[in-house]
Amino acid sequence: MNKNVKYLANASVIAALYVVLVMVFSFWSFGPIQFRIAEALTILPFFTSAAIPGLFIGCLIANIVGGAIIWDVIFGSLATLVAAYLSYKLRKKAWLVPVPPIIVNSIVVGILLKFAYGIPDGLLILMGSVFLGQLVAVYGFGMVIMKALKPFAKMFGDQ
Repeated sequence: MNKNVKYLANASVIAALYVVLVMVFSFWSFGPIQFRIAEALTILPFFTSAAIPGLFIGCLIANIVGGAIIWDVIFGSLATLVAAYLSYKLRKKAWLVPVPPIIVNSIVVGILLKFAYGIPDGLLILMGSVFLGQLVAVYGFGMVIMKALKPFAKMFGDQ
């Protein structure tokens, strides 16, 4: 298969999976206490650089379809892009791959919840609630996915 086609297919599948998981679990995916099961997919840069645009586009579409305000659509999606890129850079140490999505999203989404959505809770409380949701989704579910996919790593192309 052509390398560019494979890259685009991988990115598209990742984006689609992210959107589906956010929408299926939309009751947890938005709001001041959020737990995005789709964030488990943020470990995928460990396997392929195609996860970087895939996660970004998936988050962008999910935020638009989910009714997020424009600031969240823009900055929440950019946070996912930055986190995915940093995770890809940390792929040599698998246990560090989940750190960027947890930290970047805790800060950016916490700020968005406070100032863009006007949630009256304290900024540190909002960042903390996002941190806990990310921690469970990415280290909890994400590391299980990483372990399950390791035998198939060559299928993704970068490893």
